[in-house]
Amino acid sequence: MEFLLDNNETEKIYRQIIRSIPSIQNGLTAESMEKRGIHYEKNWGASLVDLKSFAETIEKNHLLALKLWNKQWRETMILATLLDEPSKVTEEQMNFWVRTAENTEIIEQMVFNLFTKTPYAFSMSLEWCLGKKFLVKYAGLLMMGRLALTSENDIDEMFEVFFEVLTPLAKDTALKTIFYRSYCQLARRSLQVHEQCVNFAESLLTLHEENAQDIGKEILQEITSEDFKTFIKY
Repeated sequence: MEFLLDNNETEKIYRQIIRSIPSIQNGLTAESMEKRGIHYEKNWGASLVDLKSFAETIEKNHLLALKLWNKQWRETMILATLLDEPSKVTEEQMNFWVRTAENTEIIEQMVFNLFTKTPYAFSMSLEWCLGKKFLVKYAGLLMMGRLALTSENDIDEMFEVFFEVLTPLAKDTALKTIFYRSYCQLARRSLQVHEQCVNFAESLLTLHEENAQDIGKEILQEITSEDFKTFIKY
């Protein structure tokens, strides 16, 4: 991780945020998340809607985001993803946040709110797909799908490299839901990418791993349906 010199103004804003977070807490939400296995060192249970509204009142600030992340509360980490400046985010920071995340909620927030807007989105997504930890691979697949939907200025050929790393992920039963969801998002990107997705899904049927065959069948059924085709970008 990078180290930045602190400054009084950022420290003042940081302390104001820390004092304000308990006012939007929701104990029932926090308890419900614990029961679903979503664990944080400290969780006030604030809703995502409230956190996003709160973040809109604060100017984006890279140093502030780093300080908030290091606090390790659920709310401060989510605010960090909302208040960081994409142009100042480094590959080292992205790797550190992903590899120290403890659940899928915070992975989703960092990907949706921040990482897909950085210059390193494609390279990091591909690197994480090759990772060993579940949450790292989850982040890679999630970012792939998100980029397929949102990166309007990138050429379709940039997504071809993902087909080279997806086979091991298709065999992983723990990744089945996120694989299915992100793959379908990829298939919606364009007719060209959709054709590649169909071909790759068909190749999964030839593998000996049952999970890969199952996910291949489910994906093919979905992305070749007439309803799905209406959502493909032309």
